[in-house]
Parts: sequence; C-alpha cells; structure tokens
Amino acid sequence: MGVVTAVFASISLIGFLHVMFLPVGPVAIALSFTCIAVLMAMQLLWYGRDNGRLRSPLGYGVLAIQAALVYLPILIFGQAWVGMPGFLAGSVLLVLPTVAAWVTFSLVVLSMAVAQWLFTQAPVDMLYTSISTVTTGLVVYGLSRLTALVVEVQESRAEIARMAVLRERLRFARDLHDLLGYSLSAISLKIELVHRLMEKSPQEASDQLLEILEISRVALSDARTVASGYRELSLEEECRSAVSVLSAADIQVQLDSDHLDLPVQVSTVLATVLREGVTNILRHSKAKRCEITIRQTQDHAWIEIVNDDLAVRARNEPSSGRNGLRNLSVRAREIGGAVTVEQQPELFRLRAEVPLRLERAVPRSQPAGLPGDPDGVDAVARGELVDDRGQVVADGTD
Repeated sequence: MGVVTAVFASISLIGFLHVMFLPVGPVAIALSFTCIAVLMAMQLLWYGRDNGRLRSPLGYGVLAIQAALVYLPILIFGQAWVGMPGFLAGSVLLVLPTVAAWVTFSLVVLSMAVAQWLFTQAPVDMLYTSISTVTTGLVVYGLSRLTALVVEVQESRAEIARMAVLRERLRFARDLHDLLGYSLSAISLKIELVHRLMEKSPQEASDQLLEILEISRVALSDARTVASGYRELSLEEECRSAVSVLSAADIQVQLDSDHLDLPVQVSTVLATVLREGVTNILRHSKAKRCEITIRQTQDHAWIEIVNDDLAVRARNEPSSGRNGLRNLSVRAREIGGAVTVEQQPELFRLRAEVPLRLERAVPRSQPAGLPGDPDGVDAVARGELVDDRGQVVADGTD
C-alpha cells in the first residue's frame, strides 16, 4: 500500500504542478487540489480492493463520478489537466468486461489525443499525451490489481492455515479411532471373560488379566504416537492379536495368510483394515465364524474379512462402524487402493486392495509445513511394544 500510494501521489502531484503553472486564482487551485485528492482516494480506497462490488451498480456509479472528475475540469484547466484521465483509463480496465474495457480504454486515450490536438494542434504533443495516458492507465490498473491480489493472498494464507488445522484434527480423530478402538474393545471383551472365569478357572482368569495388561500398554503407546503422527503397524502382529481376541470371544477363526515382505505403507494399511474389521465384529455383530484371507499378487496385496450373523444396529447407537470404514477408505485411497464392503442378512464381507508400487499424488496446493503422507504429517519414530513374554521390543518386530 505504501508503494502504491507513493506512485499514485506522484502522478497526482505532476497534474497539480501543471495547474500551478497556470495563471489562475486560489479558488481554481483549491478546486484542482480537491479533484485530484478525490481521484487518488477513490483509486486507493475503492479500486485498490476487489471487494466484489466493482461491477455492481454502485461500482458503475463510482466510475461515472470518476469520469466527471476527469473530464469536466478540462473545461477549466485546459491542457494542464490532460494527464489526469490516466486514472480513468486504468479504472475502466478494472470495472468493465474485457472487450468493453479495452474499447473504453482506447476511447479514453483517443479523447485525450483529440483534446491535446484542439489545444496545441501539434502532432508531437498529441502523441506524447496518448503515450502518457496509456502508460498511466496501465500503471494504475497494474498497481490496483496488485493491491487486490495481495489482499487475496493474505486471505488464502489464512484459509490454508485453517485447512491445515482441520486436516490435523481429522488425522487425530482418525488415528484415535483406528489405533485405540481395537485395543479398548479387546480390553472390554477380556474383562468380561475374566469376570466369567474368576470362580471356575482362576488361573485362566489370571492369564487373561496379564493379556489385558499387555493390551493396555500397547494402547498407551498408541495414544502417545497419535499426537505425533501416523504409526507403523505390523501385519503379522495384528494377525496374531486378531486370532487371540476373536478366539477369546468364542468366535471360530480361520486365518489364511500368504504374502511376502510388504512395503511398510501397504502393511500398515492392511493391518489397520484388520484392526477395524475385528473391532466391528466385536462391537456390532454376534458372529460365530470369521475368515481372514491375506494374499499378495505381483502388483497388489489384499485382505478380506468375512463373518456371519451380523447384528442389526440399534437406531440410537452411534455410527462408529461407518466412521471406521470411511477412515479405511481414506487411508487406502491415499496409496491408490480401495475398500469395498458387501453386506447380506447372514454375511458381512470387508475387502481392501492396495497396489505394491505406490504412486501417491501430492496435492498441488499443499500447505507449507505439511509433508505429503496420507495424514498430512510425517511418520514418527517407532515406539516400544511389549511382546508375549513381557519383554520390550521395537515396534514392528515379529
């Protein structure tokens, strides 16, 4: 704004100095100063901000007032005022549609050339006035657009910041659901099992309590990683955990896993799908059988979870299962995969397929400071988990 104001003030000062050299009285000088001040104020305060009203009836009215301030003083100050229509030439480019704007711009330049010819009848003066009007008009137009663009950029940066906060909130909520939902469901299930075993089988109840302790430690580690970023999951570890939890729930499990070493992102997505699938079975079904199939082809890897006897959700029950499936779809799409769901009266099938060659596209308008992983943040260093023997091992270790 300082640069634009200085340029417009310099253009206005040149026009005012031309008037000062005329043999006119103080009233005429004051009138010229007032007209110049109004023109500059209109250019800075109205045309310098693209507020969406430039092409409204009010905008056209302001343009008409500016045309009057440009042309009528010529009747008083003559040749000394022929430099001021540059403001009008720049304004018509801002207000009018493209074709009409350039036609009107040309007419303004031509009118100043004609006016100069009437005053001096010198071709050189006429050419100089035409070039001066074109130059001033383009400078006024460019600087006015520059000011409006700066305002738009500042608003866009604020919007990008808001979107970054929103993305982080979505990532946080998605990770909380995916990482903690399974652990909490398993803890609830095993506590119910312990309650039933306390009297008839104390030793087995004690073993289940140890497993609850281990699951709670894993949940604590997961909760700590959520605040930092997305956590890598071991598909093999999730398979063993899923079999253990489903068996404890008296669900007959058949695991058929045939795959080689998968890329970390692929393994993490499939492990997340397995977690969500098992969580949904525990929370939303009365399944007696569950089949888990994991396969790897040359270009893709996929997991399929099939269970029977799906319970009907109560109307007042929150749709956490739907949210979980949406989260899985988001994670799979980020690496070029897809999640499909097939629901029948006595069958529920969850399938996720992801490519082994990841060609993830980073958004063009990605906000600064948000790396381009699926959740918009960098992966954090591996945490620590507890194995079946109670020893601390690195996350991802079989």
